[in-house]
Amino acid sequence: MQVRVDPHSLVPPSQQLVAAVLDAIANGELQPGDKLPAVRALAEQALVNPNTVGKAWRELEHLGVTEGRNGAGVFVTPGAVDVAKAVRLADTLAAFRTAVQQALRAGHELAVLREVAGTIARAPIGNGERQGSKA
Repeated sequence: MQVRVDPHSLVPPSQQLVAAVLDAIANGELQPGDKLPAVRALAEQALVNPNTVGKAWRELEHLGVTEGRNGAGVFVTPGAVDVAKAVRLADTLAAFRTAVQQALRAGHELAVLREVAGTIARAPIGNGERQGSKA
């Protein structure tokens, strides 16, 4: 799992790490039972303080997607996939709503926003599916 933290983002680094792990779980990169990287190793990779990674790991455990095992590390829980998908769907939908509200306040016409959303929904994503399609 490769994780990058954007130091210029308004989102705190620990929350960026939480989102990255949730995305990795939701898209199958991390499976139930997989071990997360050690705090110090990930801190070095992501160029953040180990306390930042520790904070993210505590948040993930609070969400129920990981569990710490004394002396063994932090592991993805059996129910993590459902939780990760639900959290990321809620987060991205909230961000989308915020973006639409900002666009409307900026003066964009609702019809134009609908057209843009339709164009995006019809565009292929990385695996050849369309944005709006369901498997």
